[in-house]
Parts: sequence; C-alpha cells; structure tokens
Amino acid sequence: MSKPRVGVVGVGHIGKNHARLYAELPSAELSAIYDIDAEKARQLAQEFDTTAASSLEDFADRVDAASLATPTSSHFEVARKLLDRGKHLLIEKPIAENTADASALAELAAQRQLVLQVGHVERFNPVLGALEERLTHPRFIEAHRLSPYPNRSTEIGVVLDLMIHDLEIILHLVRSPVRTIDAVGVPVLSRGEDIANARLRFENGCVANVTSSRISPERTRKIRVFQENAYLSLDYLKQTGEIYRRSATGIDRSEVEIEPEEPLKRQLVSFIECAATGRAPKVSG
Repeated sequence: MSKPRVGVVGVGHIGKNHARLYAELPSAELSAIYDIDAEKARQLAQEFDTTAASSLEDFADRVDAASLATPTSSHFEVARKLLDRGKHLLIEKPIAENTADASALAELAAQRQLVLQVGHVERFNPVLGALEERLTHPRFIEAHRLSPYPNRSTEIGVVLDLMIHDLEIILHLVRSPVRTIDAVGVPVLSRGEDIANARLRFENGCVANVTSSRISPERTRKIRVFQENAYLSLDYLKQTGEIYRRSATGIDRSEVEIEPEEPLKRQLVSFIECAATGRAPKVSG
C-alpha cells in the first residue's frame, strides 16, 4: 500500500511544525505546501524538499490529506474547497469562526465520507493519558494555561486561542452535561479578551475552574484534578506529574510516570492512520 500524500496549507508558526513532522514521518509523503504568500511557501518547500503549489486547486491535485493551519477567518472557505475535492482534513483549532460553519464542514465531511479532525493537540499529550489511567470520579478540576503576548492569532480572543484546549479536555474527562457557566474575559492589549476565567458546574456535581491568559510573563500549562482520596497535579509542558493519596498511615506522594513524546507528532500520526483506514479521529469535526 502506497503512502498517503499529505500537505500543509498555511506556513505560519504552526504550519511550519506540521510540515517539519510530515517530512520526518515514514508513514506519509509530504507532497505539497501552499500559502497565499508564495515566497514563504517556496522557502519552506525548498527546506523540506517538496513542492510549493501555485494555487489551492494545484495543492488539492497533489495531496490525499492535508493540515489546514491558516488564520481562523479563512478556515471555512478553504476547508470547504478541499473537502469538495475529496481531501481528508486536519484543521487547527478552532475549526471555524462559528458553530454554523463548523456544523456545515462536519456535515460535508460526513457526506463525502472524509476524515475531518480538529487539531486539539493536547489530547495527544502523554500527560493526558497518564491522567486518564488514574482518573476515577473527579469532583473539582483546576486548569491554568498562560502565555506571553503573541505575535499571532490575535484575531481571536484567548478563549478560542488557549482556553479551548482545557475546555475540550475537561468535557472529555467529566463526561457529564454542563449545568451552569460563569465566565469573564477582559481585553487588555488586543480587541478580544486577553485574559479569561470560566467556572463550569456539571450535572454530576463536578466543578471546573479554568483560567487562560496571553499576557503572562511566562508559559504555563497545568491541570489539577481532585477526586475522592486522591489529588493529581500535572504539567503539560514539562510532561511531569505527581499524585497525592490518602492512606492508612497518612498522605502518600508519588511521581506520575510519563514517557515524554511530542504531542503534535502523535496527532499527525493518528491523522494519517485515520485518513488511510477510515477510522474516526480522536477529536472529530
């Protein structure tokens, strides 16, 4: 069976990493790169010994599956064109600017029997796997995702830029309908909110408190989960964790064993497998 031909649309910070990893993976062939800035596309294509497509249509002719890493405002139109051409897609989060466009893309992919995966890369972090192995019935979850002010992605607020990762993970972990949400967001350096906090209360009684900021002096990616007789604290960036358990003799602390891996690489491997086999992605559109 021949390798799937893959490509990348959008050669910004995230797109470059997709191209780098596709070029390294033995399970796929990086066949094309496309960007509206033709010179940037040409330079990246030269770096990874592939083709810079002259147009989106030319790009579609050269690939079987693609990563879409353009600004969110362009996701719907670009994705629709590629799905219409029968291409499996991995779209960087958020999938679209609004739920109507997201639903339309999901419906089109289903009609065409195509894989539509959303790039929630943290779902492929080995930290999450370690947490799931030790999870029982979480009662309280606290997540912090902080970054310095970026030079990109400021066309969307911090909720869709950063908090969306933690919201998706928490919904996956708790698996209960949300009863109430209290949230606040404040614009500081951009038009959208730069710092936000949300408190979610679930039907099963679990409460989650989520804070995200892109005006922090340092990067932080942490989650803490409190459940009966145990408390887990994990760091997505360092890929480390610790667990505290109540025992007959007191409180026992132990390290959580985590085998370090690059989450984006795991995500792309999974996408390629889904595109090749038709298996449903871990995070679908």
